[in-house]
Amino acid sequence: MDKKAVLDSHVSLAHGNGGRYMRELIEGVFARHLANDALDVHADAVPLILEEGEVVFTTDGFTVQPLEFPGGDIGSLAVHGTTNDLAVAGAVPKYLSLNAFIEEGMEMEVLDRLIASLAAAAKAIGVKVVAGDTKVLPRGEGGGLYLATTGIGIRTGRAMDMKNIQHGDALVVSGPVGDHGTAVMLAREAFGLRGDIRSDAASVLALTQTAMQFAGLRFMRDPTRGGLATVCTEISRATNAGVILQQSAIPIRDAVISVCEMLGYDPMYLACEGRVVAVIDSAQAEALVKSWQSSGQGAESSVIGWIDSEQRQVILQTPIGGERILEELEDDPLPRIC
Repeated sequence: MDKKAVLDSHVSLAHGNGGRYMRELIEGVFARHLANDALDVHADAVPLILEEGEVVFTTDGFTVQPLEFPGGDIGSLAVHGTTNDLAVAGAVPKYLSLNAFIEEGMEMEVLDRLIASLAAAAKAIGVKVVAGDTKVLPRGEGGGLYLATTGIGIRTGRAMDMKNIQHGDALVVSGPVGDHGTAVMLAREAFGLRGDIRSDAASVLALTQTAMQFAGLRFMRDPTRGGLATVCTEISRATNAGVILQQSAIPIRDAVISVCEMLGYDPMYLACEGRVVAVIDSAQAEALVKSWQSSGQGAESSVIGWIDSEQRQVILQTPIGGERILEELEDDPLPRIC
């Protein structure tokens, strides 16, 4: 295969040298999929017109392996992960920047497919990618593709803050936990297991905008790395109060439970990428669940626990009447899941 054929089919270091091949990569892959009226690939900086309201700003990085998995891929995950952080803060996502770190030797066809997925996810949410950068890493120094995104959103309502949480408040989760972590694990086939579990990776904007209509809403978080247990330990530490969880009320798919039992994982610590954990006045918790359940995305939402200021730990109450302390996560059970 001649040099030009290789450059056309695979990413090389020449695609990161600032010259013709880099221009062709940006124009032929990124600009082609991400084109919008605010994106100018020839500018070093772009002007943005922001609506009235409080500007909310976030940034994130994505190193998932494999790059494609049942229910998603690193492209759509980068959009959902960043915009979900804005959404649970009570903001509507407006703009994204995108940095792509591409490993030498990556197939152009795969890169094109991943950026197309990213663009489709952004379009579905209504967020625009307006700035970005590409870098090519020498072979062996990357995982094929790493993405870094920065997001800007506008919040017109109240801020979500753990300081708002009060004794007796209820915890609500919008759907089954552990799907993403399990789907990525099975996609690696490192354990010789196969299954039909799909990642829950999706935008949670509709869920958060519904929740924001409740005056008793205190706080929201998307349980990504570290899962539900990590969100609860963060709440407990920030409020100096206990979080009581009812195991029987927490939605977890049977397939996820089976995989975790076989491999020794705990679904309470596995990542989600399309769920919301909300803390809300207990008097409004069931109403929020019904509102979420009326949409397909929140069909399996549930009240799963409450805040107890007389405790100082996260306590999981088992169906047989026992209690288990959920400690803060120390080891990383599944590297590169988001």
